[in-house]
Amino acid sequence: MCTVTYIPVKDSCYIISNRDERFIRKEAIPPAANNMNGNILLYPKDADAGGTWITATGDGHAGVLLNGAFEKHMPSPPYRKSRGLVFLEIMEAECPVSFFSAINLRDIEPFTLITLAGELHECRWNGRQKFILPLQKQQPYIWSSVTLYDEMIKKEREKWFSEFMEKHPMPTMTEALAFHQFAGEGDQHKDLRMNRKNEVFTVSITGMHIRKQDCRMRYHELSSGKVYHETLAFCTPSVKESFQ
Repeated sequence: MCTVTYIPVKDSCYIISNRDERFIRKEAIPPAANNMNGNILLYPKDADAGGTWITATGDGHAGVLLNGAFEKHMPSPPYRKSRGLVFLEIMEAECPVSFFSAINLRDIEPFTLITLAGELHECRWNGRQKFILPLQKQQPYIWSSVTLYDEMIKKEREKWFSEFMEKHPMPTMTEALAFHQFAGEGDQHKDLRMNRKNEVFTVSITGMHIRKQDCRMRYHELSSGKVYHETLAFCTPSVKESFQ
């Protein structure tokens, strides 16, 4: 459950995610580099299931996960594996989009995956079928998880994002993160930093600044106020080529 923005800036981009979770979930483990079958992935870890919702990889890929596909679904557990673990399998692949296209997602709960791996793609699994949509790398985007936000709220958030981009056509990371923390109209039901009766609320904000040579990740744990900074150097030219 989350809100995600993709913002191109000069020869780099930001991918930022607000993680919205139920109060019963454990606090996530701050970002760290993990060796997965020879590929280094930088990500915060879900302390319940061991997966993640946002990552950058040593071979120059980056991705972020949202719950749900096109419309709110009725959960029907048990599922074969958590979406956060499936996400890691996809992102550690040499070509994440091709791997998504080939992987067996039977008995996996619906999700949306945004990948930057040379090109920008939106990949959706609705529980029955996969959908892959190429996106424009030089265009900003915002996504809101369909499991929490209806079409009206999504449109309002798109309006706030459009107004932010008009005011800040080339924002700093600090400005983009501030948008994720403060955008809205004072209604915690739909503001970007949301809180619904302390049962579901925004628990963290993670920003990735993806440059030609590396990814700089900033992780803000909202309950404690702690902020963590990590950097992952890229060892292949995939992202370098993206912004040339």
